[in-house]
Amino acid sequence: MNGVHDMGGMDGFGPVVREQNEPVFHADWERRMYALVGPVMGSAQVNIDEFRHAIERIPPARYLASSYYERWVAAVETILVEHGVVTREELLAKQDASIDPRQIANAVAAHGPAPVKDKPGSKTARARFAKGDRVRARNMNPSGHTRLPRYVRGKTGVIARDWGVFVFPDTNAHHAGTKPQHCYSVSFDARELWGKPANSRERLYIDLWEDYLEPIAPKPKAAKRTTVHHTGRH
Repeated sequence: MNGVHDMGGMDGFGPVVREQNEPVFHADWERRMYALVGPVMGSAQVNIDEFRHAIERIPPARYLASSYYERWVAAVETILVEHGVVTREELLAKQDASIDPRQIANAVAAHGPAPVKDKPGSKTARARFAKGDRVRARNMNPSGHTRLPRYVRGKTGVIARDWGVFVFPDTNAHHAGTKPQHCYSVSFDARELWGKPANSRERLYIDLWEDYLEPIAPKPKAAKRTTVHHTGRH
């Protein structure tokens, strides 16, 4: 889906400040949050794509004001309410009074793709693309979950590597089928993505599933010209 979480290619947020000797966790509650997410997801039968989709649906203002693990908290709140483990009222009773209640487990509803049935042998399906193939990322704007970044949609790249067959995030996030398919590392020229001001020597490699790509027919080779020499003799 299109939202503030898809920040690739966006600017105006200031420089990225790198923290020297950054610890894995900045506070004890982050450590506990990390440990809790796995059991919560397991008990509620939540997959990783559904969890990511819950993060995507955090209201923009809260998303930008939250740290990494605060977004995990918000996603877990949403998932627990949607799966009927807790109620929104129970969560609100535990929240700080200064927090806007409209932003607690009140995510924007999103509709995913139509359910699909996994085809026999799909886990060993033949790859549609091969290394060196020219492809174009589809220009699509789904209302549900997707791992196709906005800044690459409609852009042309080259298959650099086939990683093998993986579950398709767009359907898996909505429990609409796993739809396993090949995932590729696709190489994009920086100028294809950012225009002429970009460094012509830079390339970006993005992992993209097969359903995100469409083939580009190779350029036809120019026909060889036949040269006839006239000697002037008869």
